[in-house]
Amino acid sequence: MDTIIRLLKQNARLTSRELAAMTGLAEAAVEEKIKEYEQNGAIVGYSAIVNDDLADKDSVTAFIEVKVTPKADCGFDDIAKTIMMYDEVESLTLMSGAFDLAVTISGTNYKEIALFVAQRLSTIDGVISTSTHFFLKKYKDKGIFIEDEQRDERSFVSP
Repeated sequence: MDTIIRLLKQNARLTSRELAAMTGLAEAAVEEKIKEYEQNGAIVGYSAIVNDDLADKDSVTAFIEVKVTPKADCGFDDIAKTIMMYDEVESLTLMSGAFDLAVTISGTNYKEIALFVAQRLSTIDGVISTSTHFFLKKYKDKGIFIEDEQRDERSFVSP
């Protein structure tokens, strides 16, 4: 992986000047490389890593395993394109193993996600089954610790 991309994955807010200092390249060369990555689709966007417990206390996120029957001539692509068009869908990935697609969605409550699965996702032609897992607490995201660990200073007492 290119050093510039690796650094931007860790911190998308790094400036061209900072990236130049970190890579030993000229600032203009860094800017040109980033522009090239954006134009050829290697970099498709930038995002923030958010502590949802602090930023949006009403947000609920779920990971949904989806088993599908792939369609002739297009495999999983048509079903994936249908699923990814829903606004609730944050990410969609083709997987190996026990299920075919991994879907991450967010909503304002558990019922909203359950209705999405029951009324939209499960009714798509080719979807065989789903298994929904709700995120309870996020400790780390994209290599970044979400909360500083606070140690329990109480000692354990055994009888």
